[in-house]
Amino acid sequence: MSPAPESRSDDEVLAGTDVTLLLRYGLTEEAFRTALFGDGAIAAAVTLDRLGVLPRSLVFVAEIVRSGGLAYAAGLPEPLPSPEPAAVLRDWLSGAAQTATTPEAETRAARWLEAVAEIVALRRSARGGTA
Repeated sequence: MSPAPESRSDDEVLAGTDVTLLLRYGLTEEAFRTALFGDGAIAAAVTLDRLGVLPRSLVFVAEIVRSGGLAYAAGLPEPLPSPEPAAVLRDWLSGAAQTATTPEAETRAARWLEAVAEIVALRRSARGGTA
């Protein structure tokens, strides 16, 4: 009999999600939208929360996406205040900018960033921290 697999938390499983891939397809293909705004948003929130990103930083980036577009936001030297989370977010935005070139897709990207910010805030609130 084989040993039982090691137990992994939901956070660990979701942190392994390919957010770039979900963004690339979820912003442009209806069939992937639920996955993007569900597991994709949670996975992004877990990843960014672990890196100490504040929800308001993500809301700010969402506004940049709304006003300047995904490619512009991806090209920012530091879309977030700290280097490591900035690099993660820049990779996600760059991947999304390759396919999400319509105004509708960019609006969806901004809404997705706001959803991620809300999830980060809920995680912090549940831990007793401030959002």
